[in-house]
Amino acid sequence: QVQLVESGGGLVQAGGSLRLSCAASGSIFSIDTMGWYRQAPGKQRDLVATITSGGSTNYADSVKGRFTISRDNAKNTVALQMNSLKPEDTALYYCNANVRRLQSRNIVYPYWGQGTQVTVSS
Repeated sequence: QVQLVESGGGLVQAGGSLRLSCAASGSIFSIDTMGWYRQAPGKQRDLVATITSGGSTNYADSVKGRFTISRDNAKNTVALQMNSLKPEDTALYYCNANVRRLQSRNIVYPYWGQGTQVTVSS
């Protein structure tokens, strides 16, 4: 009923930039917090950044000052601008959205995208 589609991953050299985008569609009444998480091989999925519907943001310490999260509430999209990329940023990046569906506005459902690969070469 709700789909998240990510785009923008790829291969980049250390010091470079990438921009990830995620669009939510389907039976959406509103979206609470949206965010980006990442998972490197053999590791757990970790928070990268989140943003509330009001625009409040939260970042992992490892990306502060380098990554910027933004969203467009009217379009149900969230983006992650990643600058000064490092090899340790290499991971599969997942979009997350906490959605209130049209049929059940008082319940928040978490949805995940399929993941987009970011690889940073040294």
